[in-house]
Amino acid sequence: MLSPDQLAEAVTWRKYLHQHPELAFEEHQTADFVARKLASFGLEVSTGLGGTGVVGTLSRGSSSRSIGIRADMDALPIEEQGEIPHKSCHPGRMHACGHDGHVATLLAAARVCAESGTFDGTVHFIFQPAEENEGGAGRMVEEGLFTQFPCEAVYALHNWPALPVGCCVVGDGAMMAALGTFEIIINGRGSHGAMPHEGIDPIVAACQVGAALQCITSRNVSPLQAAVVSVTQIHAGDAWNVIPESCVLRGTTRWFEDGVGELVEKRLRGIAQSVSEGFECRATIRYDRRYPPTVNDAIEASFVRAVATGPEVALEVVERAPSMAAEDFAFMLRARPGCYIWLGSERTGSNPGLHSPKYDFNDAVLSLGANLWLGLVEAKLSVG
Repeated sequence: MLSPDQLAEAVTWRKYLHQHPELAFEEHQTADFVARKLASFGLEVSTGLGGTGVVGTLSRGSSSRSIGIRADMDALPIEEQGEIPHKSCHPGRMHACGHDGHVATLLAAARVCAESGTFDGTVHFIFQPAEENEGGAGRMVEEGLFTQFPCEAVYALHNWPALPVGCCVVGDGAMMAALGTFEIIINGRGSHGAMPHEGIDPIVAACQVGAALQCITSRNVSPLQAAVVSVTQIHAGDAWNVIPESCVLRGTTRWFEDGVGELVEKRLRGIAQSVSEGFECRATIRYDRRYPPTVNDAIEASFVRAVATGPEVALEVVERAPSMAAEDFAFMLRARPGCYIWLGSERTGSNPGLHSPKYDFNDAVLSLGANLWLGLVEAKLSVG
C-alpha cells in the first residue's frame, strides 16, 4: 500500500508534470522525468519506443509470466484558465485530461512494487506518448512493444470526474467508441458578396452538407446501434463582402461495431459529394479511421473487478454505459487481452470535466489508483 510519505511525494510529481505539459510526440521533458524516476527505483529502463515512450521493467522470482500497465503522458493544446498554484507554465498547453495524474499514479505504483511488492514474474510499466488523437499506442505496438516487452495481459485506467471518488467502472466488452475524423473541402466560384449570382457559393453548400450529415445517425444507422457524426469546424472567407472560393468542414465520427463504422463513412462520402454537386460545387473528402473501439476482455475485466473490490483496494465497482469518447489504448487491447478502467475522480463543488480549461486532476484518487495497480500485480503474478 502507498504510505502517506510516498503519496505526498507522488503528488509533488503530479503537480510538477501539470506545470510542464507537452503535446503529442513532444513529451521529451516528461519522458526524461519518468525515466529518471524509474531508474531511481531500480527498474530497467528503455526509451524511444513510439518516439518518446518509456518502459520500466521490474522482475522478481523465477516465473516467466509478465504483464503490462500503461499510463498516457501527453497534454492538450488548451489555454489553462484555472488559478491553481501549479498552473501550466506553457501558454496554450495544459494537462486538461489528467494524464499528469495517470503518470504520477503509475510511477507511485512502480516505486511501491520495487520497494515492497510481493510477486513472481515481470511487470512492464508502459508510459505512452500521444494518446490525444495521434495514436501513440498504435505506434508503440507497431514498433514492437509486445515483442520487446512480452505481456500476457495489459491494463490501463483513466480518471473519471463523472464518478465519485472510491468508485470505478470495469465493464465487459466495449468501454470506449472508435474514432474517425473527416475533412470536407467544398469548392465553388468566388464572387462579390453583393453579386452572388455571379459565383457559386460554397458556404451555402457547406451548410446544407453539415445539416444533411445528421441524417446518417437518424436515418441510416439503426436506432439500436450507437453512432455519432459531429461537424466541429467550419472555415471560409476573409472579407465581409466576398463570397470565397472554398469552404472547409471538419469533424469527428464515433461507433462501436465495424459495420456501423463502414456505413457512416460510406454515407458521409455520398452525402458530401451529392449535396455539393446539387449546388454546382465540388467536394474533396478526407476520412481517417483513427482508433478502433476500446474493448475489454471479459476474463480480464472479471479479474480486475475482483482485485478492485478486495480488502486491500476496497473500491466500489459500479455499472455505466460505454462512452462515445475514444481511447488509443484500444490498439494495445487488440494486440493483447486486457482491461481499461474508469476510476472515479469527482470533486465536491466545482467539478470541471475532462478537456475543460479549468480541469485539474483530483489528487485524492492517486493513492487509490496506485493501490489498484499494486493489488493487480500481486494478484496476477502471485507467489506460489
